Amino acid sequence: MRKKMIMLGMAFAMFCLLLFSGLALARTTLVVWDIMTESNQYYPAFDAANARFRELYPDVELKHVPIQNDNYKTKLRTAMAADNTPDIFMTWGSAGLKKYVDNNKVYDLTDDLSKEWQARFAPAAMGLGNFDGRQYGLPITNTAVSLLWYRKDMFEKYGLTPPQTFEELLAVGQVLKQNGITPFALANKNKWTGSMYFMYLVDRIGGPGTLQKALNRSGAFNDAPFIEAGQKLQQMVDLGFFPKGVNGLDEDTGQSRALLYADKAAMYLMGSWFVGVVKLENPAIMDKMDFVVFPAVKGGRGNPGNLVGTFGDLYFSISADSEHKEAALNYLKLISDDTMAQELVKAGCIPPLTGSAKYIDDPVLQKVAEIAQRAESVQLWYDQSLPLELTQVHLNTTQALFDKSITPEEAANKMEATAQEYFGK
Repeated sequence: MRKKMIMLGMAFAMFCLLLFSGLALARTTLVVWDIMTESNQYYPAFDAANARFRELYPDVELKHVPIQNDNYKTKLRTAMAADNTPDIFMTWGSAGLKKYVDNNKVYDLTDDLSKEWQARFAPAAMGLGNFDGRQYGLPITNTAVSLLWYRKDMFEKYGLTPPQTFEELLAVGQVLKQNGITPFALANKNKWTGSMYFMYLVDRIGGPGTLQKALNRSGAFNDAPFIEAGQKLQQMVDLGFFPKGVNGLDEDTGQSRALLYADKAAMYLMGSWFVGVVKLENPAIMDKMDFVVFPAVKGGRGNPGNLVGTFGDLYFSISADSEHKEAALNYLKLISDDTMAQELVKAGCIPPLTGSAKYIDDPVLQKVAEIAQRAESVQLWYDQSLPLELTQVHLNTTQALFDKSITPEEAANKMEATAQEYFGK
């Protein structure tokens, strides 16, 4: 009898084991890769979103794999090459995502985007995840755009109004110069700082498609807008609009901002992160600051409301090989909902999600969000848009334009020669 009871007990245990194993096997496992480690600014928002997802979808095992930023691109590239991709992965959009799209590694989200879901995203933010009219990546996290900051008190003192055109910019700069004020605070040892001027001028002259045409080889890096941008930049140099020794001044040590704080410069072309920097360094000066977008160029094809920067920052996509696309779509919908927008604002972000501006308390950041959401185009920073080989040439030649050690034509031709070598045409 005892032996029979033991056998029955073993059989029941085996039955339970098989039952629970079957349930475990039936449960969906959704794997998500991103850079949301605990040290990441976005971590609290995504941690809360992951908790919500697990509560809403208990039948899905969410396996979130945060990877350090420096290692992320390499790990993703390796996984893609080995056909061992996660269900959902993050990129920075643009060329990095397109490479995987071209290799048929990314699920096309276009037909799944209902009107209501599509309306959640600011239109200009969608571009870096859209190729040939199809949507492969959704922008989620943050907005950081380059803006023309200016000292309101100085402009009032000299009877100036914020420039709306490049001609007005030149006139404003000359008045400031005549009164002993350096028009622009700039530290260009770092190169990317001076690149902002060049990027905006190219956009205002040639329009937002200029860079893309040069990259897809339907145009060239020595087309007229690139040359004219260099000419206008050197016009500003000749008028003395920048600090002496500008290419030796270091942005990382705040040598540009020091000129603003000391009343020695009146304007500053810099990213919207400037708000946070000022609050740490010199909060009192923020009451004297305001901003406008970079002015229009007469006869130019670029919309003066367009911006340079990143609108969306991190883009989320679904692997073409994922066997759990419904669960993956539910995850993307959750991390782009109104609750996520609120959580991102709490984390200090300006989400590219419509309506998020109402959750932002800081009036300056509210204005940034509203301007960004109205923009028809946001040109991604060249050092993120260009292949590495071209990025370095762009930064070096643009810096050389500031000290006039190269002509605009020479700079453009050098970029084009490098492009032909890189692309093979």
